[in-house]
Amino acid sequence: MHILKISARNFKNLANDAAIDFVAKSRKTSEDKEYELHEIADGLYIFKTIAIVGKNASGKTTALDLLAVAEEILTSYRVSDNHSVNNMEICIYFFEDGYIYKYIATLLQNSVDKKVKFENELIMRKPYYKSYINEIYDDNGFETVQEEGRLPEDVSKVFFVIQSNPPGAIYYNDYMTGAGVYNLTFDVMESSNIDEEILKKILKIFDANVLGLTRDENGNFKLNYAGEEKILTAHELFFMLSSGTTKGMILYTIIVASLSQGFNLIIDEIENHFHKTLVENIISLYKDKSVNRKNATLIFSTHYCELLDLFNRQDNIYIANADNKVHLNSVYDKYPIRNDVLKSRQYYTNVFKTAVNYDALMDLKKTME
Repeated sequence: MHILKISARNFKNLANDAAIDFVAKSRKTSEDKEYELHEIADGLYIFKTIAIVGKNASGKTTALDLLAVAEEILTSYRVSDNHSVNNMEICIYFFEDGYIYKYIATLLQNSVDKKVKFENELIMRKPYYKSYINEIYDDNGFETVQEEGRLPEDVSKVFFVIQSNPPGAIYYNDYMTGAGVYNLTFDVMESSNIDEEILKKILKIFDANVLGLTRDENGNFKLNYAGEEKILTAHELFFMLSSGTTKGMILYTIIVASLSQGFNLIIDEIENHFHKTLVENIISLYKDKSVNRKNATLIFSTHYCELLDLFNRQDNIYIANADNKVHLNSVYDKYPIRNDVLKSRQYYTNVFKTAVNYDALMDLKKTME
């Protein structure tokens, strides 16, 4: 199963015409096919990486939240109660076993227990043909998929049509902090069959003194730090390791799991607490088809506009802007810029309307004089 396109109505402050498209629109060069795109069916290409860029309060996190909701519906068939989705209408196009599917539903959320139920669900599909690649979202050819049984009201009917049992995407954000990160790291390792030698290599990136880390049956951790072994609780380990090492450990473990299992990874503000080289390395891992063999996609938001220069294409970069609503526009659709001009330069010259409010900064300075 692969997501192709997502749109929604009545979701937070997102504009009702906002959509995120995973399918390549512009011309596909041989270099793009090597580094930028996955071919999931004959002539059907989706992105290896998608960037959402914008200034503070532009709606980047809202866009990622929408992606997280869609991923939950298609992989766990439910929406967790940490999303605010009451009266949200969602439309998801996805590819599964030779068919283009269109899924529509209204999500209703109980104000007390936050349980999300599905109403007005409609699932349609049509066979995918390469000759109709430019018409995959057209209504023509779709036929309604008949229901096969009854489900609890908080379980989506996509349960009946997705047979591939896809692993769920992970949404990485700053909530993954604190001592609980260490147990989460080892839980991810166990569920994805990641060897402890991989963890050693990850830890070496962030702290060369960490020579090994394991978890015992009592839930404690054995840390080899500069040749000295210590048995520590998660709380003690949290104060022993730097915050950068802790954050890097969990993120890179999730990255290894994503690439080895083929599930998508969503990262809010990818540059937080990481050196530019590390962020570039993360992106390059997803572009490398010898590493990313199972068609995982990295979707991230960022303020770090130099990252855009790592993208050869323009249709997998979305600019978030907000007035009274959040608007999402791909650079390819909205901003006619030349490929030979650095995207970061366009950002700094405010082509994307993402500049910091200079007048507000000066107004603050004046009050402090």
